[in-house]
Amino acid sequence: MAAPSLAPRALYEEVAELLRQRIFSRELEPGSWIDELKIAEAYGISRTPLREALKVLAAEGLVTMKVRRGAYVTEVSERDLQDVYHLLGLLESDAAAVVAQKATADQLAQLRSLHEALEQSAQPEQFNREQFFIINEQFHMRLLEIADNRWRNQMVTDLRKVMKLNRHNSLLKSGRVEESLNEHRALVEALLARDASLCHQRMLEHFKNGLEAAN
Repeated sequence: MAAPSLAPRALYEEVAELLRQRIFSRELEPGSWIDELKIAEAYGISRTPLREALKVLAAEGLVTMKVRRGAYVTEVSERDLQDVYHLLGLLESDAAAVVAQKATADQLAQLRSLHEALEQSAQPEQFNREQFFIINEQFHMRLLEIADNRWRNQMVTDLRKVMKLNRHNSLLKSGRVEESLNEHRALVEALLARDASLCHQRMLEHFKNGLEAAN
């Protein structure tokens, strides 16, 4: 008996990722209507895998489906941001405390190396906002991997997708890049000192300040 084809599933997942990146890059702006016919024609696909892809993005909170009006890129309200940052602060501060207690020396060195790369990316003569965001996320996700709780990782991954809808605003506040680096610096110092309580506090402060900058 022949195995069932996985092509349709692979196709809609690929389309979902293409749209996800267009949303994160602001090519598709928050609040904008998603023209299904135009996108299907551009990708050379039928509307069936496109609609399946939109369902995936809707489940992630990136797309809002409106009755008889179609799909729209989600607009993040102030309340949404508060809720997302609050939960991320709780989840990632707990992970930071775990890492301080359980990480190997090599794992801590990896986090320190990522922080050094973040510092380098923020140098005025070569500052690239996208690169800063990428390395920053790599640091946070590596910390979560080391803490090793797949359920927490799954929740954080979903929450961070919503946070990305507004992330470009978070560095517009004057001096926020340097503030963020200082917060990371303090967190890394606490991690290297294996001070779980201080790591928990530093990460909470990092998200509290991030929310203030994002609003």
